[in-house]
Amino acid sequence: MNKRQLSAQKTKRKLIATALDLIKEKGFDAINVEDITKAAGVAKGTFYTYFKKKEDIVLEISRTPFGEIVDEIAAMENAALFEKLTKYFHRFMEQVEYCGIHVCREWIRNVIDPNNVPETMDSQKWFYDYEMLESILKNSKELKEDAPIELLTHIIISELYGMMLCWCMSDGKFEPLDWTDRFCDVQLTAIFKPYLK
Repeated sequence: MNKRQLSAQKTKRKLIATALDLIKEKGFDAINVEDITKAAGVAKGTFYTYFKKKEDIVLEISRTPFGEIVDEIAAMENAALFEKLTKYFHRFMEQVEYCGIHVCREWIRNVIDPNNVPETMDSQKWFYDYEMLESILKNSKELKEDAPIELLTHIIISELYGMMLCWCMSDGKFEPLDWTDRFCDVQLTAIFKPYLK
């Protein structure tokens, strides 16, 4: 990577980090592109070099940390499926809580608002998360060949998004990490047991 590319990457990361801080502090609707660029110390036009609109940065906030979760799971080569899924759930909810309730609300809005249809399906966080989890299940050597991977992925994603939604609806009073641990302890075995080799 040359100096120009490194500088561009650094600027993009700075915009993302600044937007995350502002959204966590003020809420998504209370800020605009100018607020982000001013706080990041870059020209307003620089924002549009990396993003088409303010909403695009919310998805980008999820890409790197959630991609890191998949890398962590992939590094757990000899771990059992339940161990991997428990780690995935726990890390997923850690990131949700870290990004904050305002960002989480935008992810949920992106999924449920029919007027907020993204240009491409892969630009929606739900599809991004679905594909990551599906890859974990597809790569498992513990599941039977006829295991309904698509159905199992939908069940797990529904649980994750249900916990995120409960957190948003409770205005942060619902503790996703507590419920994540309980869900993993009680439900994962019941869901996957029929499909294990």
